[in-house]
Amino acid sequence: MSWSDALRLALRAVTAQRLRSFLTLLGIAVGIAAVILLTSIGEGIHRFVLAEFSQFGTNVIGVHPGKVKTGGAPPSGLPTSAKPLSLEDARALAALPHVVAVTPSTWGNAEVGANGRLRRTLVYGVGPQMLAVFKGKIRAGQFLPSDDAENARALVVLGPKLKEELFGAENALGARLKVGTDQFRVIGVLEPKGQFLGIDLDDTAFIPAARALEVFNRDGLNEIDVAAEEGVPAAKVVALVQERMKARHGREDFTIISQEEMMSTLSNILDVLTMAVGALGGISLLVGAVGIVTIMTIAVTERTGEIGLLVALGAQRRTILGLFLGEAVALAATGGLMGLALGIGLAQLIQLAVPALPVHTPISFVLMAEGLAATIGLLAGVLPARRAALLDPVEALRAE
Repeated sequence: MSWSDALRLALRAVTAQRLRSFLTLLGIAVGIAAVILLTSIGEGIHRFVLAEFSQFGTNVIGVHPGKVKTGGAPPSGLPTSAKPLSLEDARALAALPHVVAVTPSTWGNAEVGANGRLRRTLVYGVGPQMLAVFKGKIRAGQFLPSDDAENARALVVLGPKLKEELFGAENALGARLKVGTDQFRVIGVLEPKGQFLGIDLDDTAFIPAARALEVFNRDGLNEIDVAAEEGVPAAKVVALVQERMKARHGREDFTIISQEEMMSTLSNILDVLTMAVGALGGISLLVGAVGIVTIMTIAVTERTGEIGLLVALGAQRRTILGLFLGEAVALAATGGLMGLALGIGLAQLIQLAVPALPVHTPISFVLMAEGLAATIGLLAGVLPARRAALLDPVEALRAE
């Protein structure tokens, strides 16, 4: 039997019972649509979260005070105190090879007041290279100048939202602003940056790190952020930072976290979540597979005489097997195409209705889903097709 004859017989069998075939492939379509929709939402969230982190660059290395340990207690049984991070540590790291920018960082909440208005907001103490490290831009004025750390001037740069709250449409440059009990002069306003992990970066004030240590009465920095040279492996720069910090502190009483490592870990977690929600949608595919098994078993019973006649006319048993497997795959593949159209359409509708919810459907998901549908049809059709191929032609014709 030629391929064209086999294909014609399979299509005729599918179209002969239109309602039954439609209900069968509908089960596959719903399952594929669920997989596409859930994985599209998962992939969209994956890309959104990584984009949120990468907006600050992908080559940032953070040095934090204290050594992160897993369990256990100090040998003496008493808590140990790590040496605080200092402005001198930041200057030492800036001199390392493959380091393009360094900013010390400390932060806290403080009352800021200007123009007769007062509010409490987040105040960051940073270095003059902060914008180079975190890819920020100035909208008006300038950023903090490269003053000597110990003699930093009382200057402040405002986020655009904070500037709007305190000064409205007025020009804020040169105005006086109080942070806690100290007076600062506004020298710049940043471009909008948006929210990050629940923190409104536009509703912040930036002052020199040395001044922030005085405002918040602290002995050390919260962290030191290092921007590595593009193209240089993060692990190489981390090793240099670790060696320099150990030489300065005499021991490893600090923790280094590279953004590359953090994003890799985060990406792995999000990949697992995407696969998990896809698997939940895939449960409905089992229902579709059961439907195909049921329909194909019924088809074998109904077409016993036809099978006997084909065998009697010389059709090989592998041809009979191929006919029924082809019918099952055709049902599943058609259902898969319907499911793809339904899933992608629903994903686009959700994106239009809820723009804040990121949705993305990679072509790889589409191809995998259609391949999965065809595979399910193949597996679900094996037993009924094998049963059809093993029928005795005499008994099959007698049944007719």
